[in-house]
Amino acid sequence: MAINLDKPNRWKSDIVQSVDMYNKWFMEFAPVAFRATRIQTTADVETALKLTANLTNIRPVILREYPEILPTLRMSTCPPLAVDRLIGLAGVPNSMVKRMEEEKKLPVRMDDLAVEEELAKIGAIIVKMADPDIFVWLGRKTAPTTTEVHRAATIVADRLCGAVANPIIRNAQEKRQLAAIKTWLEARGYKLPPGDGTRFDAMPAGTFSFRMNVPVKLEDGVKAVNIPVDAVIMPKGAKSKQLPLFFEAKSAGDFTNTNKRRKEEAVKMAQLRTTYGKKVRFNLFLCGYFDSGYLGYEAAEGIDWVWEHRIDDLSLFGI
Repeated sequence: MAINLDKPNRWKSDIVQSVDMYNKWFMEFAPVAFRATRIQTTADVETALKLTANLTNIRPVILREYPEILPTLRMSTCPPLAVDRLIGLAGVPNSMVKRMEEEKKLPVRMDDLAVEEELAKIGAIIVKMADPDIFVWLGRKTAPTTTEVHRAATIVADRLCGAVANPIIRNAQEKRQLAAIKTWLEARGYKLPPGDGTRFDAMPAGTFSFRMNVPVKLEDGVKAVNIPVDAVIMPKGAKSKQLPLFFEAKSAGDFTNTNKRRKEEAVKMAQLRTTYGKKVRFNLFLCGYFDSGYLGYEAAEGIDWVWEHRIDDLSLFGI
């Protein structure tokens, strides 16, 4: 039974209420989430400055031992360097820099001498482009004061957080959404599955789990991969071998971004149906800026949804 996808007469009202709910949360809690991340990032930057003798020692040996400081170094230049810009300027392998950025590690198939040479190129670019207005001690004989180092670390941390502001907010919102689902379910007697490692299709009735991997087949019908699903719920009245309900928690702070991302859910739905049949129930838990264009697209794919401001609609799914 369709819950919201077949009721376009209610969409406009729900969109307004959802936007209001998101904006209220953003004004009250987003600054807190951003501030907490900035405090931790400032501490990380201060650690990076200490490791590099306040940006005066960026030798390969330092980068080899602490590859995780590379994002801090990129944000320490004038202007700050995007990953691809650093790769182009330094003339270093794309794979090497991406691995340092994403996995905080160095390539395993590159010999030591080559690694040394490439790290030296990176260090040379950082030294040449280090921002003298932030690191005011560069070029002078006296060491930086504690206040100067902290001020510089705060500026670089702001740059780092600014570059990932949307993910910070999105992650905080997702945690809040999943917490809301958890509270709603537990109030109705639902529990987490006993023990770790329970497969999605072996969950006892009346249980739920978050961020569960579900194996699906790709288009060739042979190769399988795991896709993460935010919330997996096995209804209390589930019959033997019944598939659980799948929910993806989605939030957005503007209408443009949602329309760019709307195909993501359709792809997951297609993969789940290809693997487990048409009885798969994959739905969305929405809060924020989702307009009629987005809703219409998902409805056409057979994807239903629950608005967070009407969370009790979860009961209409037989939960």
